Amino acid sequence: MSTTAPITATQRVQEAGLRAQAASKRLALLSRAEKDAALVALADALRAATDRIVAANADDLARGRDGGMTESLQDRLRLTPERVASIAQALQDVAALPDPIGEVVRGSTLANGLQIEQVRVPMGVIGMVYEARPNVTVDAAGLGLKSGNAMILRGGSAAASSNAVIVEVLREALEQRDLPADAVQLLDGGHDDVEALITARGLIDLVIPRGGASLIRTVVLGATVPVIETGIGNVHVYVDASADLAMATQITLNAKTHRPSVCNAAESLLVHRDVAADFLPAALEALAGAGVKLYLDDTARGLAGVEGEPVTDDLFATEFHGLEMSVGVVDSLDAAIAHIDRFGTKHTEVIVTQDRAAAREFVARVDAAVVMVNASSRFTDGGEFGFGAEIGISTQKLHARGPMALPELTSTKWVVEGDGQIR
Repeated sequence: MSTTAPITATQRVQEAGLRAQAASKRLALLSRAEKDAALVALADALRAATDRIVAANADDLARGRDGGMTESLQDRLRLTPERVASIAQALQDVAALPDPIGEVVRGSTLANGLQIEQVRVPMGVIGMVYEARPNVTVDAAGLGLKSGNAMILRGGSAAASSNAVIVEVLREALEQRDLPADAVQLLDGGHDDVEALITARGLIDLVIPRGGASLIRTVVLGATVPVIETGIGNVHVYVDASADLAMATQITLNAKTHRPSVCNAAESLLVHRDVAADFLPAALEALAGAGVKLYLDDTARGLAGVEGEPVTDDLFATEFHGLEMSVGVVDSLDAAIAHIDRFGTKHTEVIVTQDRAAAREFVARVDAAVVMVNASSRFTDGGEFGFGAEIGISTQKLHARGPMALPELTSTKWVVEGDGQIR
């Protein structure tokens, strides 16, 4: 009696990769009108399936609560009818954006008459490894379709039910438009699938990890496929000596409390010593009143009228993903920048100041993908930047940096036209 050997993760990813390659070749030939119509159809399909998606998400949330998932992670996982409507609208926003494929990046006519152009083309097949945010599944599918790329997705186990239903809905909608369903595929295996995906060189053109520090480190260190590193966000708000203190309080509150579970939320507050006595008592009271747990250095503790625990270097280095914040008083702009250099993650940094010279120096010296002047870090977002949905926020320097949308999911090809020239 013969038995069939179980399929391995490597075989599973290889089969998915081959199907994705075939799908990507069809996507690369679609016109903008065809892609935009498909995106609208996907958005309509998600809206129609809202009840199915929310029910599957409720299963994920119940499993997470039973497993001790924190409230901040539950917030990242949670899908409501309003959130489903929002992610569907994001697909329509992507449809309204210019098509990057075929865009001429640069070009010229050489002295010998050759016409040379550098044009945008799809990457091909993109793998994504991410955690408990099922909206990423939709964003990745939509941006992949618009940029002509097939997407192989491996979401976290916490969102397994949500992701399975979402991908099923998207694939059904693609098939109804006679487009390849394999433009969006979901891997539902364990860590072996991640390892197989990030080492499938030749099948996968690019891998994008999106999640916590451990996940990103695992992918970056283990991949043989090219990787774009995204989004660990130990974000600082620095209140300079010349800051409008009312503005600084509002920016700090928004950056910390608007949605504390996401990577563009502020985690640390730095205050110039010259304004600490005027700023900190009211600002810390406002933060504490919003439910923020505070970790304070010695100077801040001496000025605070609220409870706070002593801060440590480990706490200054922590991305809390919740209502917690480290607070320090610094002697100068130089000291603030030195602190950010030591503890920052090159994501987003904020200065609140009325001194334009200080603002220019901060912008020039701080090594981060995004630097905000007198604005909340919560604006570091593809949608807020006008890009539609985003695939992630790159904190590296090669190829893409900051919020990544359609152009960042393309490569380029040189096209040279002549009329018989030889060298």
